[in-house]
Amino acid sequence: MTSVDVRTESESEDSGPSGYAAARLRLLQEEPRSGPPRRSALAELTDGWLAGLFQAAGGRAGVPRGAALVAVGGYGRGELSPRSDLDLLLLHDGSADAAEVAALADRLWYPVWDLGLALDHSVRTPAEARRTAGEDLKVHLGLLDARHVAGDLGLTTGLRTAVLADWRNQAPKRLPELRELCEERAARQGELSYLLEPDLKEARGGLRDATALRAVAASWLADAPREGLADARRRLLDVRDALHLATGRATDRLALQEQDQVAAALGLLDADTLLRQVYEAARVVSYASDVTWREVGRVLRARAARPRLRALLGGGRGTAVGGRGAVAGGRGAAAAERSPLAEGVVEQDGEVVLARAARPERDPVLPLRAAAAAAQAGLPLSLHAVRRLAAAARPLPTPWPAEAREQLVTLLGAGRPTVEVWEALEAEGLITRMLPDWERVRCRPQRNAVHTWTVDRHLVETAVRAAELTRRVGRPDLLLVAALLHDIGKGWPGDHSVAGEIIAGDVAARVGFDRADGQVVACLVRHHLLLVETATRRDLDDPATVRGVADAVGSVGTLELLHALTEADALATGPAAWSAWRGALVADLVKRVGAVLVGDEPADPEDAAPTAEQERLAVEAFRTGGPVLSLWARAEGEPAEAAEAAEAAEALGSEPVGSELMGVELMVAVPEQPGVLSAVAGVLATHRLAVRTAELREAGPPAGIEGVEGSVLLLNWRVAAEYGSLPQATRLRADLVRALDGSLDITGRLAERDAAYPRRRGTVAPPARVTVAPAGSRLATVIEVRAQDAPGLLHRIGRALEAAGVMVRSAHVSTLGANAVDAFYVTGTDGAPLSGERAAEVARGVEEALRR
Repeated sequence: MTSVDVRTESESEDSGPSGYAAARLRLLQEEPRSGPPRRSALAELTDGWLAGLFQAAGGRAGVPRGAALVAVGGYGRGELSPRSDLDLLLLHDGSADAAEVAALADRLWYPVWDLGLALDHSVRTPAEARRTAGEDLKVHLGLLDARHVAGDLGLTTGLRTAVLADWRNQAPKRLPELRELCEERAARQGELSYLLEPDLKEARGGLRDATALRAVAASWLADAPREGLADARRRLLDVRDALHLATGRATDRLALQEQDQVAAALGLLDADTLLRQVYEAARVVSYASDVTWREVGRVLRARAARPRLRALLGGGRGTAVGGRGAVAGGRGAAAAERSPLAEGVVEQDGEVVLARAARPERDPVLPLRAAAAAAQAGLPLSLHAVRRLAAAARPLPTPWPAEAREQLVTLLGAGRPTVEVWEALEAEGLITRMLPDWERVRCRPQRNAVHTWTVDRHLVETAVRAAELTRRVGRPDLLLVAALLHDIGKGWPGDHSVAGEIIAGDVAARVGFDRADGQVVACLVRHHLLLVETATRRDLDDPATVRGVADAVGSVGTLELLHALTEADALATGPAAWSAWRGALVADLVKRVGAVLVGDEPADPEDAAPTAEQERLAVEAFRTGGPVLSLWARAEGEPAEAAEAAEAAEALGSEPVGSELMGVELMVAVPEQPGVLSAVAGVLATHRLAVRTAELREAGPPAGIEGVEGSVLLLNWRVAAEYGSLPQATRLRADLVRALDGSLDITGRLAERDAAYPRRRGTVAPPARVTVAPAGSRLATVIEVRAQDAPGLLHRIGRALEAAGVMVRSAHVSTLGANAVDAFYVTGTDGAPLSGERAAEVARGVEEALRR
């Protein structure tokens, strides 16, 4: 009898495919039943349907009793999400004819496929299943969750017993393989705790890791910390269920466009609340994984050492290392060596534990002392130690004693090991107990492509980066604490720097800093963005710019700290936030501000001498009456000829913003005339050159040239080719000449290109925002533009400013990820700053032009 014959016959409406499909749909649409009850009910419903198929198909095919249908993997655990695969194994004892077994398989698989359900299937004997498991780790992991569905129960039970025995016997070999598999997956998928579009299953801390912990526990070598783990797994499965229902697809990636709908389905306030719950669950799984794999490594090392130790002791059977308790617990005489690290803190078996005489209930500083000792030694805090500290440690008095403050600074100054120790303290609630304000930033997502981490992890990463810079400052303690607190205001409404200033001052007082030091910490938090924003968006040749920073900072010592904090913050943010170019601009600003703070006044912008290359180009522009340009390969620091620059651009064009390479610079000199900024920007856009930064300044007639009037505009651009290499300088100049005389329709060319290559749909960017910077300069009005970066953006801004009838005195353009943040120093035609009303009108006009 063929499989087609069987599939056309139906036992009843309830047991056939249509009955199962209807019941499945009703179950998934029942709002009161969700989470574990729905997953269990869906598994039970599917079990019943498949059991009916097996009974009917088996009877017709004439297969003997030695066959069983077994659920494995997620289905075996009873964790069926709405779009989950059905992982099935048709198990047989090998006594039936191969054709009969194949016919039975057809009668089981085809109804599943007919309903459009994803199926992962196999047909094996117990021996074949064990052999395949021995060759394929993933198969072995799936079989650990084998569950009987229909047929010969004894066959399923026998396989399950054998597979578990194999797993336990092979654990010393299999667990390192499993750990390597988890690490490789984490390297590919990233950490679930920090991703804006995480894979709930594959990312580190996701469902795969939770399943791996079950496998470790099944080996009997080690067990995962159980507190909170089941709840974390449940939350991740609930999110996956809602994601499947929202998308109608078997997806595990929580995409940005789906997050609001998933949050609503789970009854959560918004997408940020959803991500925060996902991050919290992922951290529980990640921490449990860290602890578990550390224990697995310790046990396996102890097992490997036993034969050698017995040989040294003469092979006696009564040594302290014998027995399962010594292997699993590591508390035998040979494993009991302890090395003191600090008062009440010792190292044992590669972990930091509490000394036997430690009394956390009498020593409120012990948690910080243990954490600092662990971080400085580059060792993890043992799970038992952290839990004992969390359960018994007395709260710190307010203000903290000097030792507690010193231990916090020591912990923060340990560098990279700080992260693991901090995570251990946070997992047991010790961080929020010591620093209550931490709760508001804990697991808080940052919906900004520039940021790599959540707010709290970014703060810890900034402290790690600051630890590398402590030799540059006179008060490393203030630097480290300010690094930890600089974004603490992001948990509150409004400007996070303003809110953070108040919180940081309170925290500094609580941890025991005196009033003066607390004011410095608060000042650093308030102005932690001041240097980089000023250096990249303001005219550093304007005395008002430098004076404004000096007034905000107040002292050379605070400036020194702020410089280090700025660099640490940017490095901890992500690759798009820092580069050699940004570092050079900030260093230049710090130098100028430092001079003012020691009594030197900044020079007027007219007194700033042009560089030799700028002067050469200016002379050439005056002589020819047209644009002149040159290319610089800043990676080498020397001017490049056109061909060399093209090669440099090809190498640098795809270089990330955070690279140490400075990029390719284009310097343009043009006799002053209307429309220069928009013309140059438009030409660059038509040649597919991405503008990373731009500077515009005005220069008078060069010395030695008589009989000329007016001035020359000098434009410095750092560019990268979107595709391929930089175009030839001669082509750029030719197009620039045509753009300036009006014979090149830049707007039309850009529009044609956009029409020919429409952009893919993605997340909707917020609209452009244009504002007037208060007290930005005494010589000009500063117009700030914040918009989504796009080809031709600077060209459009330049055209809008020209249409407004203002003169662009200087421009400062920077790109942060997908965001453009530009500042334009403009004056009226009389050369004076704009009135408040006129400036607001210009800003509105530019904003309207960009929103069209």
